[in-house]
Amino acid sequence: MLWQTLTFDELGPQKLYSVLRLRQAVFVVEQACIYLDTDDRDQQALHMLATEGSQLLAYQRCISPDARCPDSILGRVVVSPENRGRQLGRELVKRGIEHNLSRWPDNDVRISAQAHLQAFYESAGFVPRGDVYLEDGIPHRQMYCTASH
Repeated sequence: MLWQTLTFDELGPQKLYSVLRLRQAVFVVEQACIYLDTDDRDQQALHMLATEGSQLLAYQRCISPDARCPDSILGRVVVSPENRGRQLGRELVKRGIEHNLSRWPDNDVRISAQAHLQAFYESAGFVPRGDVYLEDGIPHRQMYCTASH
């Protein structure tokens, strides 16, 4: 298994296609949620991937703090359906937290977590803040992992 963190340009067309395909397969088709996945944040994000050969197993994007948000962000956290049960989600989130905190050590890590996954993210060190809200018709909750974690 190969773990990589790549810029948008480093993804290249084949990896980018695999990323977009997995995100659509899970977030749009499996979760029956119609939304625009390409949100103009991919170009500035860092993309963390786990692959075996040419198969994309897990993915997330790491977004730097900016004027819109003082925290770094983990987003589009996904494990391919055929690779669930291998603890890849735990490893992916752990690596994402470590990456963001090492790259932006003075900033918390934020995630807009699907509410049914709150316990999973709490086990990774995230703490919920605020109420549950609907995002694209799915209950979500803001969660944070503090820079002092």
